[in-house]
Amino acid sequence: MTQNNDIVTFQNISKRYGPFVALNNVSFSIKKGEIFGYVGPNGAGKTTTIKILVGLLRKTGGNLFINGYKMPEQKELAHRFIGYTPQQIGLQKWKNIRQMLTTFGILSGYDKRLIDRRIDELLTIFNLIKFKNTKISKLSGGMIQKLGIIQALFHKPPILILDEPLSGLDPESRFQTKNLLKQLSKNGTTIFFSSHILSDVQDIATKICILNWGQVLKIGTLEEFKNEFTKEKQIEIILSKRSEKLYEINNISGILNIIEKSAENIIVNIEKTKNSDEIIHNIIKTLLINDCKIRSISPVNPSIDEVYQFYLRRGGGYQ
Repeated sequence: MTQNNDIVTFQNISKRYGPFVALNNVSFSIKKGEIFGYVGPNGAGKTTTIKILVGLLRKTGGNLFINGYKMPEQKELAHRFIGYTPQQIGLQKWKNIRQMLTTFGILSGYDKRLIDRRIDELLTIFNLIKFKNTKISKLSGGMIQKLGIIQALFHKPPILILDEPLSGLDPESRFQTKNLLKQLSKNGTTIFFSSHILSDVQDIATKICILNWGQVLKIGTLEEFKNEFTKEKQIEIILSKRSEKLYEINNISGILNIIEKSAENIIVNIEKTKNSDEIIHNIIKTLLINDCKIRSISPVNPSIDEVYQFYLRRGGGYQ
């Protein structure tokens, strides 16, 4: 059964194809309104996870609950709450956009009197309204990707499950779609999305799960990932003037080492357990006393790419 206010509970799920283990005892939970970013290399088990979530594959072991309904036993009830965009979207290419979305609206049980209004609303959001009567076969890959997201959103589901939803979108469409997903999250929609584009995960995910070889390597917020990843704190200092006594800051307690990127740009590594505010205060004081002029001083955080690579290597490398 579900715990707390978890709207998705994926509990000790395994999936085997003969001797091959696609998922090995995978567990995670998602609360209402969270954006759960699911990342990992090709073949890690992301799409297998999604197909189990939406009921397209049967799990080998474990328990899955969607909004309190057990899958696959209560699949028909659970499906009312799910909007799903697969990685490869199969649309009726002989129809135009309006016809295709009308068919989907009817199949999803949407009020027939409101279908046309809903179509116009969604097509306007995704800048496709002028293509309303264009045949699917004439659309670009990016437009088809947008339609995949639209059909998932059509019946206003409380849970969105999206497999690589931003793949193939141009920069403007990516920006608009990410903003839309963030707004949906604020309004209480729960979003599970897989992606191999780490900047997208960094931009919108409130929680991140790294998967590799069918196993969870780490689950947490981006901040939690970075805090565990960094063995020490880093401060970047840019000077407008330096002096020969610059390296007097080496004598400050808590400084591990200094990396000189250029004559005016240095990185200071600080012991993680030390009070960085006090050390930064002492750095500024020491530099000014020794006739250095500071243009800027700021913390250095690891990028999402560095965090991702760190956990993959620690968890057993690449596939």
